Amino acid sequence: MIHELKIAPEYFEKVITGEKTFEVRRDDRPYAVLDKLRLKEYKGHGYTGREATVAVSYILRDKNYVKDGFCILGIKLILPEDIRQIL
Repeated sequence: MIHELKIAPEYFEKVITGEKTFEVRRDDRPYAVLDKLRLKEYKGHGYTGREATVAVSYILRDKNYVKDGFCILGIKLILPEDIRQIL
């Protein structure tokens, strides 16, 4: 399943550089390991046009560590095919 989500510019930058490897989100969707998140950068009142796709690698829903109604999603950036060939 692919989930389309808004993301603030400062967090978007950290995701695409690989520095941020998790998302804290409301647990209001049927998130599952191997799902994809299409993160769409959102600034002010609209989308910037930049987006990145990540795969969910882990989900933490333990009430001892995560606020009720939220989950922490471990994520891995999915590089576009043309970029993977360069690396």
